[in-house]
Amino acid sequence: MDEPVRWGVVGCGWVARDHVAPAIRAAGARLVAACDRDPAAAAALRPETPPTTDLDALLDRPDVEAVYVATPTDSHTDVVAAVAKAGVPVLCEKPLAATVAEARRLVAAAGGTLAGTAFDQRFHPAHRLIADLVASGDLGTVTAVRITYGCWLPRDWTPDGRPHDNWRVDPARSGGGALADLAPHGVDLVGALLGDDLTTLTVLTQRRVHPYPVDDGAVLAGATAGGVLLSAHVSFNTADRLPRRRLEVVGTRAQLVAVDTMGQTAGGVLRRLDAPTGAVSELPFDAHTSPFTAQVRAFGAAVRGADWPWPLTRDLRLHELLHTAGGT
Repeated sequence: MDEPVRWGVVGCGWVARDHVAPAIRAAGARLVAACDRDPAAAAALRPETPPTTDLDALLDRPDVEAVYVATPTDSHTDVVAAVAKAGVPVLCEKPLAATVAEARRLVAAAGGTLAGTAFDQRFHPAHRLIADLVASGDLGTVTAVRITYGCWLPRDWTPDGRPHDNWRVDPARSGGGALADLAPHGVDLVGALLGDDLTTLTVLTQRRVHPYPVDDGAVLAGATAGGVLLSAHVSFNTADRLPRRRLEVVGTRAQLVAVDTMGQTAGGVLRRLDAPTGAVSELPFDAHTSPFTAQVRAFGAAVRGADWPWPLTRDLRLHELLHTAGGT
């Protein structure tokens, strides 16, 4: 049996604290080191050794076998470059970077190191079941993917009531608003579900509700190389108690509808609508494993020699497609 992969985490905000660190432990791996400019934030992850504010110190540790980067978007490139230079496999939060130029520099810096983008929703058990059903031909000819993915993100948002630097609404640090932060999941997920990536994309954005200098909503329309259409709505201006997370995959034989599977937590509901009969059935899946946990397991397996099927060059193409369509 392989030894548990020993992880270091760089960037210890709420995503790392609430999702990444628990996922590492739930996956049977070890969180041996944490690095953040705020020592208290790093300590909150409860790493096995004292946290550090020095990235080089973390990378000098011989027991760190993989690094999860969860820093603000504008710092991804420099952190990934440092991790790759140290020869350590690296899984970096999405989006790759705040600009296309920085994303290209990140991919070049990663070189031949095992590196991936942390699109956790690829690994949600309901989404893996959708991918399996598509591949089996159960849906017939797939014609469209429809996505709604929203949240409420005011300027002064904080995840836990404490003073918080909401860098997601700073264009220089985030690369945009709802489009840059939420749309990458759907753009990636189309290819992960269908095995057929988007090749064309059109975007409309809005700044309608929140008084910040980035978009608070966007709609996307696109098509894959094989001709499947995408329609998607992402938002920072949808109240959290409203329906806001829905994924549909439409085929000639059946349609799959997933509700509350898009996001960072386990669970949700997946239904199959049969085209010939109109019958609706609820499909069982693992509703307990979070997409973060499944992602950590998959990347950990790659550290141990398994295949990682999503090269950074592919993720860069989709990043370029989204940012070009969005005019950023």
